[in-house]
Amino acid sequence: MPSVSLRGAWRLALIAVALVLTAPLAQAVDRTAIERDFQKFLANDIWPEAQAAGVSRATFQSALGKVTLDWDLPELVPPGTSAPHTVESQAEFRSPGAYFNQNNLNTQVAIGRKLIGQWQKTLTGIEQRFGVPGEITLAIWARETSFGNAKLPHSAIRTLATRAFMGRRKEFFRPELIAALQIVQTGEIKASQMKSSWAGALGQPQFLPSFYLDYAVDFDGDGRRDIWNSVPDTLASIANFLLHKGWDPERGWGVEVAVPANVPCHLEGPEQGRGMMAWGDLGLTMIDGRPLPRIEQDREAFLLMPAGRLGPAFIVSGNFYVLKDYNYSDLYALYIGHLADRLGNNASFTAGWGKVGGFNRAEVAKMQRQFEAQGLDVGGSDGLIGFKTRIAVGQWQARNGDKVTCLPDAAMIRDIH
Repeated sequence: MPSVSLRGAWRLALIAVALVLTAPLAQAVDRTAIERDFQKFLANDIWPEAQAAGVSRATFQSALGKVTLDWDLPELVPPGTSAPHTVESQAEFRSPGAYFNQNNLNTQVAIGRKLIGQWQKTLTGIEQRFGVPGEITLAIWARETSFGNAKLPHSAIRTLATRAFMGRRKEFFRPELIAALQIVQTGEIKASQMKSSWAGALGQPQFLPSFYLDYAVDFDGDGRRDIWNSVPDTLASIANFLLHKGWDPERGWGVEVAVPANVPCHLEGPEQGRGMMAWGDLGLTMIDGRPLPRIEQDREAFLLMPAGRLGPAFIVSGNFYVLKDYNYSDLYALYIGHLADRLGNNASFTAGWGKVGGFNRAEVAKMQRQFEAQGLDVGGSDGLIGFKTRIAVGQWQARNGDKVTCLPDAAMIRDIH
């Protein structure tokens, strides 16, 4: 996902939220007093911003006039308390292969292929208009809300207002609350009908409100951009998002490859792209031994090794990083590309995922800080093993004469200093 814009940063926040299990509020709080402060916040802070954004007083009152705080949401920091204790740093590291549960994938493939038949005309129209293959939009739909079957039990307005007032990441949610009010102002949906996840993401494509304003599409022609109930609007909105983020209709997302042992795994990542021909000159081939695609010879491509030498390797195009704009995760984007391939009757990965782990996020974060002290760029000490951390691991292993896998193991994490 190329550059991290405000929306990219929001996606980072959502990933962090999704990985965090928050303990119940331990500090005693005066909820009645905090509710009063919340009402003052809405009146004195949110209303002027909403008014400046074109929201009428009537719309504001209909949306927020009777709203109260949702105390059941995770990641809350009520006024007068400190940030909640979380166990995010203790989450055990799992093999990236766990992300690709075959039972789940097989179920989604079976459902998705039926939906391709059911919505073929719509999918064809969307691809003609936006240039994004139907399998890609379906794969995102599947991953986000299980083809629209996931429950969205939360009021988006209440969720966003609560988070804007006392969420751990208030700076992300405040402008999204204003955007949600602007959506209500359009008349396309009532505040009471605007359902979201507990993180405030809207509808079947799980758009944050600003995404809705920028990318939602009325594809069924009923005059409303209905990403809650309309399949055509949902799929077209996903495609429109990808188009605006730079999707190239002439390229796929990537292919599984064989990487010779003499090619360093730390050549991966979006900052080390080279022409497909150059990758071929290094000895990379398709996983079955065939040459890399001729049509791609002069186009920039990137090495992706999400488990280092301990899992499948891929050569990906810029479209892979467009998928990362939807969710800032290598594994998410790889899952979408892989599920799309499976929906198109392509095979599963050829290479297997190695058994890795034996450490947790706190230990990874400590390792990252040690790398940073040595001048290695790990992309931040967040305890997550992204491509920059994998590169740094590979460079450290090479520097210290270890086997270069570009993925840490428990012994390496213990020994690093």
